[in-house]
Amino acid sequence: MRPVDLARKLRREAVFQSVAVDRGKAVLMAAIRQEVAATHRPTIVPQVPYQDISAALAFLERAFGFREIPTARFVRADGELLHATVEFGNSLVGVGGQGHHGAISPMSGGVESQFISVQVDDVDAHYQRAVAAGARIADELRDHSWGERTYWALDLEGHRWRFAQSIRDART
Repeated sequence: MRPVDLARKLRREAVFQSVAVDRGKAVLMAAIRQEVAATHRPTIVPQVPYQDISAALAFLERAFGFREIPTARFVRADGELLHATVEFGNSLVGVGGQGHHGAISPMSGGVESQFISVQVDDVDAHYQRAVAAGARIADELRDHSWGERTYWALDLEGHRWRFAQSIRDART
């Protein structure tokens, strides 16, 4: 049911039962999130390989503020987690096992082959969260002449993440 239809139904029920408002809030908000998500998903989604997908998901959430999309999990019949998707803002990142499509974790390969840049609203607070969660800082928080404030961190398997905020946004 579309969010607008749910809102109308909720209004009608609320006239007769005030408890219907509380009951309907979660359903309405879930429908709104689903509709917004469907229209604002990115067209490019990087896939990042990990030896331990479950540990990677926990770390990405705790240290960097990513959120797993539970409905995007791919689990084999024997229960092994093969792939998951996390979101940050309106962006997605696939988290999968190594060897898929030839990609391997820096932990196995011994070298970083790429980095991922993430724009954040408050890079100073994000940095503090990452440090508190045990992220290895590869490049300290600093301002750049091109107008960004950034830091670089390595996740638990050595993938390099760059977090940035426009200096103009940081001062407002």
